[in-house]
Order: sequence, then C-alpha cells, then structure tokens
Amino acid sequence: MKISKNPTAQSDRRKFLKNLALSATAFTIVPRHALGGPGYIAPSDKVTIAVVGVGGRGKQNASELMKLSDVQITAIADPAEYWDLGRFYYKSLAGRGPVKDMIEEHYQAISPNFKLAEYDDFREMLEKEQALDAVLCATPDHAHAYVSLVAMDHDKHVYCEKPLTHNIWEAREVGRVSREKGLATQMGNQLHSTAELRQAVEVLRSGVLGKIKEVHAWVGASRWTDSLRGLPQGSSTLPVGFNWDLWLGPRSQREFNEVYAPVTWRDFWDFGCGAMGDFGCHELDIPTWGLDLPAPETVELFPAGYSDKDIAPHGEIGYFQFPAVGKQGPIKLTWYAGGLRPPQPEQLPKDVTLPNRGSMYIGEKGIMVYRVRREPELYPSSLNDKFAKHKPTLAATNGHHRDWVDAIKGGSAASSNFEYAVRLTEITLLGVLSLRLGGKRIYWDAESMKAKGLPEADPFINEPIRQGWEMI
Repeated sequence: MKISKNPTAQSDRRKFLKNLALSATAFTIVPRHALGGPGYIAPSDKVTIAVVGVGGRGKQNASELMKLSDVQITAIADPAEYWDLGRFYYKSLAGRGPVKDMIEEHYQAISPNFKLAEYDDFREMLEKEQALDAVLCATPDHAHAYVSLVAMDHDKHVYCEKPLTHNIWEAREVGRVSREKGLATQMGNQLHSTAELRQAVEVLRSGVLGKIKEVHAWVGASRWTDSLRGLPQGSSTLPVGFNWDLWLGPRSQREFNEVYAPVTWRDFWDFGCGAMGDFGCHELDIPTWGLDLPAPETVELFPAGYSDKDIAPHGEIGYFQFPAVGKQGPIKLTWYAGGLRPPQPEQLPKDVTLPNRGSMYIGEKGIMVYRVRREPELYPSSLNDKFAKHKPTLAATNGHHRDWVDAIKGGSAASSNFEYAVRLTEITLLGVLSLRLGGKRIYWDAESMKAKGLPEADPFINEPIRQGWEMI
C-alpha cells in the first residue's frame, strides 16, 4: 500500500498554525477552528492516542500514557495477539490480548463502559478511528519510518521509539514530512528527559571542562542469540494470532522462524540495528545535544565477534570524527559495545571505576563521567564549584511523554522532537552503516547523503522496500 491521502481519514480541522507557542490568553479568545488544524487540541481536552506495536516496549509506553489524566488510549494495533516475554528484560506478557486487558482494566475503573479498539493492521485502524489525535509507534525498528509517515499523512501527532528509523534516507524523509506537517513529535529516547542526563548536557554547555578533546560512550549490550552464524534455517510454527506477513512490513518475504521474534529481531540487520542502533540514541544524546555535534566527517566501527551481511556482531569498537564547531575544536568520539570499555584516564582518581554502561568527556580542564540515571561526576572535584555558578540553558521538563502531550496541546515542542531526533539518529545509523560494511571507514557527504567512494553503501542508506509498502 502506498502512502496516499484519504479524504475520509482527514480531520475537518483547518491547517495547523506553525507557531505552537500560543499564549494562554489566545486560547480563551480565539475560536478553536481558527487555532488549529490537523492536530490542534485545546488545553482542556483529552488527547486520544493509539499505540502501534504493543510488545514489551509498547506495553511500557502504554503504562506511561495511562498516568496522564488528560490522555486516553483508545486503540491499539499489533500483528501479534500474544507474546510471553518472561525470558527477556520485559518479564511480562504482551501483545494485543494482554495489553488490551491492562488498558481496559485501567480506564474501566473510571468509565465502566470503556472498550478499547483493537486491530492487527494499524492502517485499518487509522481509516476507522478518525477521532484519533496521535499515534505512538513502538514496533521493531524496520517499521518505524513506515508507521510514522502513514500516521503523519493522516495528520496525527507522532511519538516514535528510537532509533527514529532503520536507515538514513528514512530519517531524512520522516524529518521532511514532520516539518511540512507541523505536528507535535517526540522520539522515544526517554533518558533525554531525565534530570541526570540534562545536567550532563549543562556541564558540557557550561564550559567548565574547557574544550572537549575526546568523548567515550559504551554499553554492555551484546547479541541476543550468541550462536547465530547466518540466518536461521527452516521454519517454525506460527504463534496463534500472529500475522507474520504484516509483521515483516517493508521487508522481503521469508519463512517465519522463532529466532526472529520477539525481541531477538534486534540481532538481524533487516529488522534491527544491533547494539549501536539500540543504544546509540541514548549514549550519543549527551554529546550530540551538549556539544551541538554536526554530522561526522568520518565513521569507522569494527565488529567484535562473528557478524555477516545478515546479523549484527557480539560487540564493536570504533570512531566518529566530528569537525570543529564555533569555539569547540574537532572531537573524536569512541564507541564500545559488548563489554568493551575505554581505558582508565590517568586524571581519574584510582578509586573511581567506570560503569558497565555510560560515557566520559575529556576536556582541557577536567573530565566528566556519566552513569545512567546518576548525577554526572566531575574531576577534579573543584569543578563542581565552578559548575554551580552556571545558569541553566534547558527548559524544565515534566517527563518525556508529558512534554509530547503538552506540545500536542499547543505548548513548546518536545525536546527530542523529530528535527533533533533525525540528527541524533543519523549519527547513530552511520555507525550501523560502517558495521554493515564490515568496518569500512565512511567519509560522509551529508549534503549528498553519500558515503564517498563507497557505492556499496547505497543499499543500506536507502534500503529496498517490498512492493505495497512504499514510502513516498
């Protein structure tokens, strides 16, 4: 199915005003039809949201949305009726059945007659649930762009899990459409809205570390299926209520094998992006945001352990080289995954150990160590007094989902909106691109969206799409 306009699915509201920062007075004196268009929601109204993809992460997102009193989840869509995720980090049951039960139980405590609309195909949902205001996408990575583009084509505000897309062309296209539509968007890198990460960004912006010379970012994550040596052979019995063809979406047809889903799809380049794609939009968020990183000049990531054209490696180590920006000189960023970590700098006290996951920033005047959900540590400790004098530059956040809903209702844009998310995702996906090319160094031409002298990179920058799932 091509993404195309459907008059029956369009809101009867007029075009959305580009400037969302409307005053409170304006809301009381300007008629609703004049204020907003495809996506305007009055501050007093409930925002109706559909969740597309209700596996483990989709279920967690639904739980967060249910905490917001001015939000109501009215529909869900997923090709799977049921998943037992007990052996994965979600430690729960998911899929349409369990998530529908969870949502209905929550809202029926307030409205006993509440019923949730349930679909396997989100496109049918968008055709029928015309009163929807917004869509939250928590599908596997390979469907992120398609779901986001179709939803925006129906004038729905969109929250999409990280990475924003599966390839760089998709990221650019999602960014283009979101700008044209003027809808409220947010990427689901939820650490972005934590106080600790934002404090680390403020440290970088304060200049107390001096010019940053090196950045190191690392995660302990590895491949889910250690024994993989190529694609799985043969087929498995389809789970009851699972539409495999629909789950494949833009990807080529193949037999179902239980190694593909759930969760373990991250091991396969066709569906996921390995550890780099899974965590890059978290761990690279601080340097991208705090140092206002542009596109890198070169990227070179080396796979650790077995990998091939179909499956991601067990780990990786590699380098991003960013050009000078303003007063900040060139920056070398080193990425590690699969248990690899940077060496201990001599400037760190000997009793300081680096965490299994985190990032480190080496400047002319000192070092910052960031541990997830912990306040950043500054060395030497005298830098803390200097940072205390810094005037914050970031607006306060009320939470990752709350900020998106507030943007839908006419507030400021969420801070990980698609304009920012495209840049962070592209940096992340350039690391994935180098890995998919077996560790080749990429000289990136951002303007032309080309890896210079590497025509073999083109099919990964803009991947083939199965007929019927074209993205226009």
